[in-house]
Amino acid sequence: MCRSIKTLRPPVLPEEATEEEIRAAALQYVRKVSGFRAPAAHNREVFERAVGVIAEATAELLEGLEVRGAARREAG
Repeated sequence: MCRSIKTLRPPVLPEEATEEEIRAAALQYVRKVSGFRAPAAHNREVFERAVGVIAEATAELLEGLEVRGAARREAG
């Protein structure tokens, strides 16, 4: 889909994803889906709202994921 969105979970990302990384991924997603790199003034509110909602959903997803074997890799 959007190759510029990177994986934000261990073990790909060794540490917890930052809010900045999560927001950047959400922004890339909204850009890809909408087809706009930057929204026109009349679309800015809905564009930014979508980025916020997707960033929240992404953070919730990352918090809830259980990556099996990740603890063994970190300890090893």
